[in-house]
Amino acid sequence: MGKKLLFVFLDGVGLGKADPEINPFIHAALPALDDLFNGNKIIADSHLPGSVSKQGLLHTNQASLLNLDACMGIAGVPQSATGQASLLTGKNVSALLGFHDGPKPSPRVMDILKEGTLFSQLHQYKLEATLLNAYPPRYFKSIDSGKRLPGVVALSALYAGMNLRTKEDLQRGEAISVDFSAQGWHDHLGYQETPLLNYRQAGERLFILANGYELAFFEFWLSDVAGHKQEMKPACDLLERFDTVLGSLVTNWDDDGGLILITSDHGNLEDLSTRHHTRNDVPLILIGSQANRDGFITNLISASGSREKLDLTDITPAILSFFEISKEYPPVSPLL
Repeated sequence: MGKKLLFVFLDGVGLGKADPEINPFIHAALPALDDLFNGNKIIADSHLPGSVSKQGLLHTNQASLLNLDACMGIAGVPQSATGQASLLTGKNVSALLGFHDGPKPSPRVMDILKEGTLFSQLHQYKLEATLLNAYPPRYFKSIDSGKRLPGVVALSALYAGMNLRTKEDLQRGEAISVDFSAQGWHDHLGYQETPLLNYRQAGERLFILANGYELAFFEFWLSDVAGHKQEMKPACDLLERFDTVLGSLVTNWDDDGGLILITSDHGNLEDLSTRHHTRNDVPLILIGSQANRDGFITNLISASGSREKLDLTDITPAILSFFEISKEYPPVSPLL
């Protein structure tokens, strides 16, 4: 197996102000992120002198921080469905609709996903892609009954013919719960037999599972939930747990063998003064060797064309280029 990419999707995380009263990224203790970025915080004004949007905000020996435009030229506040669909298709889905839409995909967004996503393109080129999240039995039951519509990420995986991981996968250690530890499976779902992980073990599991695929994807939607609740301590606790997982993951990761990519669909958690999404740029964090990061940033700039700023639509073509797949990929027939 050649290059690997682990895509960690943080729902609802933007680049906010350096204000500890409203921004948990300033208030929380985040030693892994601090170490990656030499003490610089994940905020809108973390930058090197003379840097510009397409070159990134901050570069260190192991990581790069860039900013992505989540508004993509459309008025109003970005939403999850169009933002995530833009990330996974390389198309400005908000522009195609004429507005930002969400949280769940509308019929029009579903049609756009059926035309092809990052997952289906990799599948066509015989590259292994997987979604690492575990889904409980009631999730599948509610979908089968028509009471629930999958979000963009799960729907894109299904359209690409990928299997969603189950309770049994989680109990065998072959999936990861959205809270990393599986404590929620005990406290809220009643599955007391599910093994619990500490957060360092969760980082190790992320690495182990991702190592078996060209592209592994993990969706962390609790960050958006925390942003809507506007409570500083729970938001900081959540980020500190994520930071512990990230530190463990980075310790195990082979920087020369691939990239860890962390990004979001819209702002929210970075500004607890509002319960709504924000129009802030979102972070793009790349972790890996200098060569892998430089090559990926070159792909991003190429995908952005004449635009002044990078945006959500640049992610899929840059990933395809990372795997040496042409940006001008052919259409894919949906599997569902």
